[in-house]
Amino acid sequence: MLSAERIRIRMKVVGADGLPVGTVDRIEGDNRIRLMRADSPDDRDHAIPLNWVDHVDAHIHLSLTAGEAQQRWETVL
Repeated sequence: MLSAERIRIRMKVVGADGLPVGTVDRIEGDNRIRLMRADSPDDRDHAIPLNWVDHVDAHIHLSLTAGEAQQRWETVL
């Protein structure tokens, strides 16, 4: 699993297809990225597991497409 040390607040998260998924709000624990609600298509909080991250450069790149990530992300209450 990728270390969360390279991930920063406000980094953009993109799918394997290059489409946007969201923006990092914070890292929760050692295995989950919480996304900013402002980027959410349904105005709800969402989180994705770190094991979806393929690599990190200027952005966080997922191993799933943006659509797959949005279908599988966790809605946080």
